Amino acid sequence: MLDTNKTWDLLVVGGGNAALCAALMAREAGCSVILLEGAPKPYRGGNSRHTRNLRCMHEEPQDILLETYPEEEYWQDLLKVTGGLTNEKLARMMLKHTSSCRPWMVKHGVRFQPPLGGTLHLSRTNAFFLGGGKALVNAYYDSAERLGVSIHYEAKVTDIEIEGDTFKSATFTHGGATHQVRAKAVVVACGGFQANLEWLEEAWGAAAKNFLVRGTPYNRGDILKVLLAKGAKQISDPLQGHCVAIDARSPKYDGGIITRVDAVSLGIVVNKNAQRFYDEGEDFWPKRYAIWGRLVAGQPDQIGYSIVDAKVMGKFMPPVYPPIRAKTLRELAQKLEIDPDALEKTVAEFNAAVRPGGTFDHTIQDDCATIELTPPKTHWAQKIDTAPFFGYPLRPGITFTYLGVTVDDKSRMILQDDKPCKNIFAAGEIMAGNVLGKGYLAGIGMSIGTVFGRIAGEEAAKHVRG
Repeated sequence: MLDTNKTWDLLVVGGGNAALCAALMAREAGCSVILLEGAPKPYRGGNSRHTRNLRCMHEEPQDILLETYPEEEYWQDLLKVTGGLTNEKLARMMLKHTSSCRPWMVKHGVRFQPPLGGTLHLSRTNAFFLGGGKALVNAYYDSAERLGVSIHYEAKVTDIEIEGDTFKSATFTHGGATHQVRAKAVVVACGGFQANLEWLEEAWGAAAKNFLVRGTPYNRGDILKVLLAKGAKQISDPLQGHCVAIDARSPKYDGGIITRVDAVSLGIVVNKNAQRFYDEGEDFWPKRYAIWGRLVAGQPDQIGYSIVDAKVMGKFMPPVYPPIRAKTLRELAQKLEIDPDALEKTVAEFNAAVRPGGTFDHTIQDDCATIELTPPKTHWAQKIDTAPFFGYPLRPGITFTYLGVTVDDKSRMILQDDKPCKNIFAAGEIMAGNVLGKGYLAGIGMSIGTVFGRIAGEEAAKHVRG
């Protein structure tokens, strides 16, 4: 039963990984907690439902994590993909926290497993969830219910009342009526605005019409707009986000991780004119897959095509859609509806530029590269010459946006005058831009949500206890 008359210790807005971590931490600290999830119960959990793993720092082997992934290497990986657009203090705090959070996760029902085939290169850096993100979300909800968190679905928060630097109440719709809830503190963890196509179009222009939304259709950024309008200090900008090349045959919303095309680094990618436009072998796929959505977004009609031959099939994680197959490149071009002459010419130029004598190894940064070709391919360059040939059509698949609210090391929301709020905390995608100014590393979204969700819940509880 929804009790809107009492004043709760903590209101959590959102229902994904970060929100659940905050709710669990505050409840463990003795706070009364109400969680409002805007989605229906079958869609609870936001984008967390589609995740697979958590990127973890560790100074020595830890159960399913092999070898070591020390702080400085993690930091350099993050620095490389963001181009320096990150808050070093918050980022280093986050990555250090990932070395110790897993026992707490296990306590709340999360189980881990060794990496799957096709993801073995992540065995040193990423801890995989047994059953994936949906199992993690279900485990957290089960734990929250046992601990007495008051959970409500299809409870869409539409407004947040703020006086100066202090949260007072929130307005939400539920069961066909409008309600108000009061709490001593609030954790806002309701995601970005990636499902708001109108907002995306404001930023990207007409190109956004061809974007596909990989995750939940419920992350529209309504509360993000409210917070920015009421004085929250903005972080990042609306053009930045986690945008991946996914199969163009995917649904408009909620296709999830299985729509991602991982063949990119093992072949070539061409646009609708059958022209290559970027180095497919720049770095390992987990460090570079999130740039390809933006690259495809910059091509004519926001469409691309990943082209591989029989030699590399079975060396990457297969997506949900089977590749388009043909006996010749010309036939493949016809099936992809691109110019056969142009594709044959592009492949011939690529094949002629492949440096002879290299040893192909998709598990390391090998010495297979091209010579005097623009753009180059710096690793995993093999001639595309072995039938059958395969193609995957690509579209930009947006996972989450980085535009958000600024936070401090206590996960408190910062106002435009650089003053932290007394009792407003933010976690997850809505503040991810503090760590991710641009770019992405596999598993770091769940790292940000887990770390700042736990910090937000803990700090909110401290505030409530005085």
